[in-house]
Amino acid sequence: MKIKKSTNVFIGINVFFSVVFGFLLGLGIAESFNTANIEQFSPFKQALPTKILDVNGELITEFSSDQKREVITIYEIPKHMLDALITREDRIFYEHHGFNALAIMRAIIGEVAHIRLGGGSTLTQQIAGTLYCDRTDRSYKRKLKELWWSIQMERRYSKNEILELYLNQIYFGGGTGGVNAASKYYFGHSAREITPAESAILVVQLSNPSYYNPFEHPNRAKDRQKYVLDSMVKEGYITQKESDESFDEYWLNFDYTRTNTSAFFMRDDRAPWFSEYVRRELSDIIYGDDDIYTAGFTVNTSGNLAHLQQAQLIMERQIENKNKEYQIEASYKQKYAVGTYLPMAEMCILLFDLKDLKMTGQRANSKTIANFTQNVTPMIDLFSVLYGIEDLKVGIINKATQMAQDKAKASTIEGALINLENDTGYITALIGGSKFDQSNQLIRATQAKVQPGSSIKPLYYSAGLDTKKLTAATNLVDAPYEFTSPDGSSYLPNNYGGAWHGNVLLWKALALSLNIPALKVLEQTGFDASIKRMVDLLGISPQELPSRAFIPGFPLGLGTCSVRPIEMARAYAIFANGGRAIEPTAIKTVEDRNGNIIINNEQKVREAILKPKQVISPENAFVMTKIMESSVTIGTLRYGAAMRSIDPSLTGSKFTFIDKQTGKKFDMPVSGKTGTTQNWGDAWAIGFTPYYTCAVWFGFDTPGKSMGMGMTGASLAGPPWGDFMMFANKDLPYKEFPMPEGKVHKATVCAETGEWPVEGCPTITLWFMDGTNPTEQCHIHSDSSANSIMMERIQEAEILSGQKLEIEDDGELELNLDFLDDSSSKEKNDKDDDSNFFMD
Repeated sequence: MKIKKSTNVFIGINVFFSVVFGFLLGLGIAESFNTANIEQFSPFKQALPTKILDVNGELITEFSSDQKREVITIYEIPKHMLDALITREDRIFYEHHGFNALAIMRAIIGEVAHIRLGGGSTLTQQIAGTLYCDRTDRSYKRKLKELWWSIQMERRYSKNEILELYLNQIYFGGGTGGVNAASKYYFGHSAREITPAESAILVVQLSNPSYYNPFEHPNRAKDRQKYVLDSMVKEGYITQKESDESFDEYWLNFDYTRTNTSAFFMRDDRAPWFSEYVRRELSDIIYGDDDIYTAGFTVNTSGNLAHLQQAQLIMERQIENKNKEYQIEASYKQKYAVGTYLPMAEMCILLFDLKDLKMTGQRANSKTIANFTQNVTPMIDLFSVLYGIEDLKVGIINKATQMAQDKAKASTIEGALINLENDTGYITALIGGSKFDQSNQLIRATQAKVQPGSSIKPLYYSAGLDTKKLTAATNLVDAPYEFTSPDGSSYLPNNYGGAWHGNVLLWKALALSLNIPALKVLEQTGFDASIKRMVDLLGISPQELPSRAFIPGFPLGLGTCSVRPIEMARAYAIFANGGRAIEPTAIKTVEDRNGNIIINNEQKVREAILKPKQVISPENAFVMTKIMESSVTIGTLRYGAAMRSIDPSLTGSKFTFIDKQTGKKFDMPVSGKTGTTQNWGDAWAIGFTPYYTCAVWFGFDTPGKSMGMGMTGASLAGPPWGDFMMFANKDLPYKEFPMPEGKVHKATVCAETGEWPVEGCPTITLWFMDGTNPTEQCHIHSDSSANSIMMERIQEAEILSGQKLEIEDDGELELNLDFLDDSSSKEKNDKDDDSNFFMD
């Protein structure tokens, strides 16, 4: 009975294990069958880059994850690259069947004994683990799974296919996946041109790319590279002469000053500032498991590649030129200060025995730093390489380089440009600064919060028009005036250069950017209504107002708040768009790898056009637009719009074009405003045509730092603004700004008083919102003593302004604006700078 029972138990155990073994065997056979049917490179969801396209479907760039990958066939790769890989990683690659039993035993013994005896993985196991396993898992289970898949890969693929897959998939450090991308990152050329020494550098990275990175640890990389080359000579792959020549050539041309910059910043990108903005926007709107670097999206953007590249060219040129001017002027000032005041200070120090204030050491210190940079640094670099003292190079030299970069950054004028389509808000061009790289990623066009200066004035002038108490013809007095702030403190502003214009109409006060009339507009409008209008146009949330310094007070009227260039562009684009709201948008649609639209901002834009939100009334927007046209014709934006800002010998406007159909010349309507902060720290030019609105800003990243009196909105920001807008509008047909029929009208008024003209009045035609016409006849020219009174007023104005007033043949009184022409004024020191007469 016991024997029978034991037999039954034995049979049961055998049946159980047979079932389990059969199940596992069947599962293994099924896995093997599936593996045999898997395509060469697609046993997993292939990572695909995200393509960024411009509005015309042209490729701007691709985002391809932290691992930049470029596929190359094994037949395009030089043989010494394959030889280096096999020598370093798997010398019996062509002999084994996916694993090396001796290597595995060696690795197990080393693991048990806690001794490093070398890895046990073949090339096949490494690529199998990369494709099918989590290589961060250090468990035996993962190693068994890796072994299983390596055997299956050997069954399915040839040795060359495995080698090709390996070289295109494995990580080589520096954010590169695959030998081709790695070669471009480390050496600046494709793997097709790789040398034996470069091949050795690459295979060294496979074990520990951060430890053997040649840019951070050149001596470590050099030692391991030499070991690989010697091994290749020993194996007969290359000769000793080939090894030595390639090794010497590599280190002779090696750039010791280069840092370990990610390959992401070395990608091909035709508009890096714009694509970086798109990347950040995309990261905010893509949810779930999708990765913008591997999901293979196609992003259709609003960027116009022609606009983007022209904007880049214009801004880089202006930034470079103005930084040269700034450095020359700063050097002159320093030399003047040292030559004039240092001897006097030192004499006083000696006279009064103030040794602690001795200043000669500062000059010596400056010379010492220069000597270190020019003479000592190269010596340290050389000795660090020769004697293996890497900390000397990486620590001291890199620290000195970083200090020099920080100092240069603090004294470098930066710039930003953003261009919007008026009716859609689509961003066609965006420049965030000088050069986009790993150390310069602040997108100033969208991120920088800077003071707008006088470019803020049109925003509250718009609120003033809505009171119906202020019009383009309102007579304001530009003369010294003391304002009383809400807190009871007094405020005494001044105009640029200290000049006063006496009686001036509102339209001209804005065109010439006069401060006293502007603050009187702010006072009559009220702080609350003015701030609300500014916020509505800028699109700033109420929660941000305290941090943005939108504080009721007269300094606010001269732009002491903080705004972003993209917000200023939005505000002015609303004027151009008939008062209708727009939201700056860069991404139109996003398609997945199968072509399905998963994000559709185009639809949102269409809905906004069909059901517009009025930020300001159409009549307000139109009248403000007509008022701001004067900034381009006679005011602070005149120089930027003139051809002579390109070449002093040229005449005419940048906005005079030829109609392609009729061949006739026409002047494209254009409006705008400049802005310069009180300390010349920020310079603006913002203007729009019926098609586009462009905002240009220049300044320092360090708040409060002055660029100098010559760096104003008119002289610094105006010309590049005009250059870009000329390019963007040149092929477009004539178009008017949208006029609200029945809500606005033109009226001719006295050019001096803004009242209804009488006989003898100089006149001007202005635009008014219905119901805001002048109510009285001109009180100066309405009686028999008109001429004498007029002459008295002219004399008063001449005394106040220091300028000549002339009566034109048509009877219209005009301020002599010859000083706006750079060729007619000695006070301008032969500089093409209309802004020298205005605090804009």
